[in-house]
Amino acid sequence: MRILLALLLLPTIGFSQITVTDADFGNTGDTVRMSATTDLGVDYTSTGTNWNWDFSSFVAESQTLIEFNDVSGASTLVQILFGGFAPSDYQADYFAEFDDLPIDQLGQLLPVNISNLNQFSKITSDSVSSVGISLDVEGNQIPFRSDIIEKRYALPLNFGDSYNGVGLTEMDLNPIADIIWRQNRTRSSVVDGWGTITLPMGSFNVLRVKHTIEENDSLYQDLLGTGNAMWFGLDLPTANIYEWIANGEKEVVLRIETSEFGGFETVTNIEYRDTFDPNLASTDELEFIQAEVYPNPATNELHVDIETAQLNYSIIDASGSIVKIGSLSEPVIDISSLTSGYYILFGQTKQGTLRVPFVKE
Repeated sequence: MRILLALLLLPTIGFSQITVTDADFGNTGDTVRMSATTDLGVDYTSTGTNWNWDFSSFVAESQTLIEFNDVSGASTLVQILFGGFAPSDYQADYFAEFDDLPIDQLGQLLPVNISNLNQFSKITSDSVSSVGISLDVEGNQIPFRSDIIEKRYALPLNFGDSYNGVGLTEMDLNPIADIIWRQNRTRSSVVDGWGTITLPMGSFNVLRVKHTIEENDSLYQDLLGTGNAMWFGLDLPTANIYEWIANGEKEVVLRIETSEFGGFETVTNIEYRDTFDPNLASTDELEFIQAEVYPNPATNELHVDIETAQLNYSIIDASGSIVKIGSLSEPVIDISSLTSGYYILFGQTKQGTLRVPFVKE
């Protein structure tokens, strides 16, 4: 009777809601793999308590490896502005590439080449904040402190929390170019859901956060060719960012970005946590490392002898299709379900990429 009662109650048991703290965000030395996909019909509005979001059907179209870089490895000027000798509010914990600036729109207006945008972040027990940026102008890395530091996350995060943030950063490109770019943005954020999210790589207990970004940028430049520079406003639509955050994952597990046009939202970006796919990785990520993989040929188990705490792997068959993916903490991969044939084991670690061909008997 007790067993029957337990079975009847089991479907009603849900996941408890989590709390997100500073320990759940990446820091120097961490890497996170994100896949991007296109799905204009994706449901990003449904949310609530003990919700079940199913995005398991996502198909990756590209991948990016986010690296949380140490400020001490950057240029001298960057270290002065964001390193250990900077004012405490501007001492960044890491910097990473980002795309929150309208670089494509701006690039059409400027007579100089701008690339390699980096965001400098500071993590404390009560917030994750953006303290400045750097960008390459004609190959020169130029850092800028934010005049007003924008709070991206108010910590700890719990369901029902809401907060606001303001960011102001002025980027004076002189003497390389007589151009000033001023980014002025406000952020309104609310934790509007909790539950479980399912992605191609697995399921996570998450909080769902919605950010609404109002950005009013301006540009000081001689756009009219009169010889006199003037201030021009950059017309940027309202942006909404929907994020699903899990404990211990260093980065959001799903981010969906939209822009508002005429009162309607249009999806502009979808990126989510994923496992390594060598068919999508950029060539500069494929720095191969050595490991002992045996036996070869193998029957049911493949042993991987490599000095790393964790190995994210993919197994590719002779046609180039991925037939198995996983994250390996023990040095054994179960291949009993594979048919006989030729395969390649791809593994991704912080040290580089493992590529080993093997035969399944």
